[in-house]
Amino acid sequence: MFEPIVDKLKTALERLADPKVLEKIQRLPTRVNEFGVDPFGFNPEFVKYTVPFVCALYRHYFRVRAVGIQNVPDGRVLLIANHSGQLPFDGMMIIASCMLEREPPRMVRSMVESWVPSLPVVSWFFPRNGQIVGTRENCRLLLEREEAILAFPEGVRGINKLYSQRYQLQEFGLGFMRLALEARAPIVPVAVVGAEEQTIAVANFRAGARLLGFPNLPIPLSMPLLGPLSMLPAPSKYTIYFGKPMTFEGDPDDEDAVVEEKVKQVKGTIQRMLRDGLKARRHVFW
Repeated sequence: MFEPIVDKLKTALERLADPKVLEKIQRLPTRVNEFGVDPFGFNPEFVKYTVPFVCALYRHYFRVRAVGIQNVPDGRVLLIANHSGQLPFDGMMIIASCMLEREPPRMVRSMVESWVPSLPVVSWFFPRNGQIVGTRENCRLLLEREEAILAFPEGVRGINKLYSQRYQLQEFGLGFMRLALEARAPIVPVAVVGAEEQTIAVANFRAGARLLGFPNLPIPLSMPLLGPLSMLPAPSKYTIYFGKPMTFEGDPDDEDAVVEEKVKQVKGTIQRMLRDGLKARRHVFW
């Protein structure tokens, strides 16, 4: 019954896509099975239908400027970034940068929180676009396949920051460093300037979050006026800085204190990149 409608929608979306972008998707170094998907559900053909929307956000809404994109190497790598904005548009734009700006293009696999697969639609949509639950085993397997992984060590502490905490990095988890040491993977520090201003949250409704099973429930400044629409991002201008790869050696099973010293180096680098990026920024919206 709905197949003709779906086919027409697919055709329309393909026509909207930039042919140069479609060509880049064809060149993504991914390994899929006879059904066109990888073991995690990623489907490059599906990306063709979402990329017009992503490109519109990247080029015309957030007007992203990517700095140092060629610092992302070939082969296994961990991209470690600051996280903010209440909704994960920062992750989407980092992934888009590596696909649209880097040559050759790379598909970056973003790690999502363990509760995300419980969400309707999202649990189906994210894997087809390359996102996976950020378990150590999933990450290990992807790095063995020489993939690029995007991780946000701040987790929900970062994305749900209040406006008063903008550009102040929250506590970093240690898991990404243990993974990098185990896989002997370089770490590329990434600093996103602009996402903090896309949604101005002034409070956290923790009782409501517990009721809904969410880790946090931010209250945007415009909530009384716009209601749920207040969660839609403002068109703040993004600049994404990709730092030079950092390599670390050591035992992945070392004591927390030992691993934390290495994590502090990555966190300090990202904080410096944010500080420098803010100094260079002319305005939030241009």
